[in-house]
Amino acid sequence: MPVNLEKLLTHKVPPVEHSYGPKDVILYALGLGFGQNPTDAKELQFVYEKNLKALPTWPLMQGYTPYWLRDEGFGLTFSHAVHGEQAIVLHAPVPVRGTVVGQERVIDVVDKGEGRGALIYSERTITDKADGRLLAKLSQTTFCRADGGFGGPGERQRPAPPHAMPERAPDLICDLPTRPEMALIYRLSGDINPLHADPESARSAGYPRPILHGLATMGVAGHALLKSVCDYDPARLTAMSVRFSAPVFPGETIRTEIWQGSGKDDGVVSFRARVKERDVVALNHGRAEIAG
Repeated sequence: MPVNLEKLLTHKVPPVEHSYGPKDVILYALGLGFGQNPTDAKELQFVYEKNLKALPTWPLMQGYTPYWLRDEGFGLTFSHAVHGEQAIVLHAPVPVRGTVVGQERVIDVVDKGEGRGALIYSERTITDKADGRLLAKLSQTTFCRADGGFGGPGERQRPAPPHAMPERAPDLICDLPTRPEMALIYRLSGDINPLHADPESARSAGYPRPILHGLATMGVAGHALLKSVCDYDPARLTAMSVRFSAPVFPGETIRTEIWQGSGKDDGVVSFRARVKERDVVALNHGRAEIAG
């Protein structure tokens, strides 16, 4: 079945209401490896209810409908679809409890051509249910590897090129270990794809064992930014975007390389994350905005 471009562009994803509290915020932080040093007071503020703070990447797990692109009416080969890019822009500090509404929509589709796949650009807004305030805006690129050549608009439609990385050595390096059971904890925050838990599912997808969620890797890089350039103040990390390059296996060390801005771009930080043990880049073209 060919890709149904009109259906993709006009499909109305139902809004998702999401109520959460301190336990959810803590579970998410534990799923990113916070608290491995139980005497570190700066990490403890994200995993202990006393003076609890929510991580700025927590909205990545809020108000979404899992796998809605599986709908056969879209004509996509969902088994070959992968998460290509992710961005988050925060319009307000993330509270530790509340009820939010997530609203997702497709904003563009790019046909890369026969044998080259297609790109689906989608956007999700997170608003406060009580007053309708915009809290966060999330942008995602889904790479449908098996679905190019259906006659849709080509590369000229691409919204923007990836963030250019500096060519000099990084200014800061932050190594953060992941735990072997990390994906099993992280999935309890909402992404229950068996690829991250079931060895058989992982082997079927071509991996020797379950892999870490891409958004968990992004969350660990967010931790590195909080630690290295924000002094663990979550309100200072106001935007973050990445391109996913390679999987991480739970138990590996994520090394985040950070380049600080200069001049008019003082508040912009470039970063990438690599697997220390295999020297493989897992996240590339990373860009973050840091408030003063």
